[in-house]
Amino acid sequence: MYSISLHSQPPFTKNLPAAPPLMRPRLPPRAEPPWASTAAYSSPVTSPRVFMALAFAAACALAGCSTSSPTATDAPSAEASARPSTKASATPTPTPTPTPTPTSPLNGLPQPDQDEPSPVLVVKLDNTRFAQPHAGLDRADIVYIEEVEYGITRLAAVFSSAVPKRIGPVRSARITDIDLLDQYGSPAFSFSGAQRKMWPVIANSSLIDISPNKAAFAYQRDFSRRAPYNYFVNGFEGLTAAPDASQARDIGLSFDSTPPPNGSVGLSARYEWSASTAEFTYDQASRLYRVSLNGRNAEAEETPDGQRAATVVIQYVKQEPSRFFDKGGGNTPHAITIGKGAAVVLRDGLMYRAKWSRPDAESGTTFTDDQGQVLAFKPGQQWIVLANRNVTATLFPTPPPPKDTDKSKESASDQSG
Repeated sequence: MYSISLHSQPPFTKNLPAAPPLMRPRLPPRAEPPWASTAAYSSPVTSPRVFMALAFAAACALAGCSTSSPTATDAPSAEASARPSTKASATPTPTPTPTPTPTSPLNGLPQPDQDEPSPVLVVKLDNTRFAQPHAGLDRADIVYIEEVEYGITRLAAVFSSAVPKRIGPVRSARITDIDLLDQYGSPAFSFSGAQRKMWPVIANSSLIDISPNKAAFAYQRDFSRRAPYNYFVNGFEGLTAAPDASQARDIGLSFDSTPPPNGSVGLSARYEWSASTAEFTYDQASRLYRVSLNGRNAEAEETPDGQRAATVVIQYVKQEPSRFFDKGGGNTPHAITIGKGAAVVLRDGLMYRAKWSRPDAESGTTFTDDQGQVLAFKPGQQWIVLANRNVTATLFPTPPPPKDTDKSKESASDQSG
């Protein structure tokens, strides 16, 4: 028998047929090539082609390689397919929509630090000369002026965006407050007292009583002032006595920093009662209206600028005697704020004839222009004068007369109010 030796080659290897490159030579069955014997030959292998063929065969045997089709070789392996791709996605990342800054429904100003509306506090304030300077009034969202006995007036200041720790001087409640404030839901209501017959009315209303009868800890006297104009409430402590007070909500007002079209020049407005006055004069520098009460600039404890209004509203209402009288026999007038009527709105040195409408106690009050469009107020503090419709405010300059069609509508509106 013959065997192949990788370490020797017979001297006559040149006479053998050459093996194909990179292929193991095919041998006849059961026959050994003549040079396969190792008994007589011990010289090293010197044929490059034989060496390469045998080396390749040995390498394939050790590595377990096999001939594969080009298709199988080009196909990706399962392991490679399972690996996550390191290439960036071609799909662009969507830009997040910015969250709009919330604004107060009562003054239209941004409230970036408040995730939800704050509770509403209403404080009744004195409005005589002895009341000045008012404390905390410049932080109110809305200020109402209402007539009480003998032709004097009181203020109803509405706070929600900011609640000062010192507000006053606090005075007593009146019948007009009940209907007027019902549109705020159940606000905390701060007042110093009331006529005996008024207490059951307040108790049966939607207002939450935080008078000294319910929350004495929130009130204090300032003995540097004369009584009864020295009673002040801590707004923050007062609200702790009304944990269920309504949060600020839409009461019908609309706001826009841009004035509506079709306004005429409106530099001042003055309204007179028999024993009180309120005047608003436009200040070009601040673009606000300076407030004067009872013939003098309305002062503020907190700022030398005094009280300023972003929007002034003369809301003409039906006013009638009530069943309530003070100790001296003076009757308390009742301003009807449910219904509809005429109004004048001043903002940014402009004046607008308007209509107001409030269908029921729970609804807010909307103000529209002579075209029936909602009239946007200037964001900031709002002053609303509840004016007897039988007495006209003095406006400067005098606005142009309304159109005939507006006159007929105004007359019908007043009659139904």
